Amino acid sequence: QVRLVESGGGLVQPGGSLTLSCAVFGSSFTSYVMKWFRQAPGKEREFLAGISDAGGATNYADSVKGRFTISRDNAKKMVYLQMDRLKPEDTAVYYCNAEISIYNYWGQGTHLTVSS
Repeated sequence: QVRLVESGGGLVQPGGSLTLSCAVFGSSFTSYVMKWFRQAPGKEREFLAGISDAGGATNYADSVKGRFTISRDNAKKMVYLQMDRLKPEDTAVYYCNAEISIYNYWGQGTHLTVSS
């Protein structure tokens, strides 16, 4: 069983920065591809960023490329999303995802509001 717990959301002013964290509980963390998604009110869940199991490869959605950075610490079983130059349209619930083989695991999400 794998459990993911996101943290770090809150209220940020436009142009600000924030880092989200995702703690992963369970075995085989180094085998998981880790991703961040978000879901804004009334919208579908959107892929933001992914990182390979060893952390050597990353990919990003065009909407966040150059502003968001995904990273992982395999020793701590943590995944991070550094978010810079935040915009009001980044307001959403942010979810951590772990993928291995045919299995996908989700956290409960952490809410981010970008507003002045």
